[in-house]
Amino acid sequence: MVTEQRLLKIKRVLQHRQPDLTVVIENISDPHNVSAILRTCDAVGVGKVHLVYTVEKFPDISKKSSASAKKWIEIEKHKSLEECYEKLHKKGFKIIATAINEKSKDLYDFDLTEKVAIVMGNEHRGVSEEAQRLADHILQIPMWGMIQSLNVSVATAVILYEAARQRKNKYFYSKIRLSQSEYNRLFLKWTNNNTSEVEK
Repeated sequence: MVTEQRLLKIKRVLQHRQPDLTVVIENISDPHNVSAILRTCDAVGVGKVHLVYTVEKFPDISKKSSASAKKWIEIEKHKSLEECYEKLHKKGFKIIATAINEKSKDLYDFDLTEKVAIVMGNEHRGVSEEAQRLADHILQIPMWGMIQSLNVSVATAVILYEAARQRKNKYFYSKIRLSQSEYNRLFLKWTNNNTSEVEK
């Protein structure tokens, strides 16, 4: 039986979902990193994550401490990067790949209240050249120390919380942004008997 407290939490989470903000995970191999990214996505209201695994296999995250976040995130797998980008573009998303090169712009120069998909790449290789070439923009997180880059899960959190900050300032979290049909679909999915409890 669904408790009143659980129903209230589900409703509160759905009211904060940001359907025009998503993440593309490209060949990230470490299950701890994938789990941490999903947890951050849930925390800031990202309801769907896109997977492109053309080199690595998607890691097993079922036994990881953050695996519980997977229950609350919709995951869409794509056969290729081109397929993923094409679907996102058709839905009106701007695609922003993360990389450090001559084309990259500072994170804080982007308007992340737009309909955007953030592409995060493999721990060692980074975002692939193809993913960069086909993206609309290239983003880099400013670094003022000796180290050139952050861990991929940390970098994802930095970017998503900047998006959340911008969206909060524009009151995006103060109104329901899901369509009524999508809200109803997720509400029914999350309140079915297979979901034992809402994570605290």
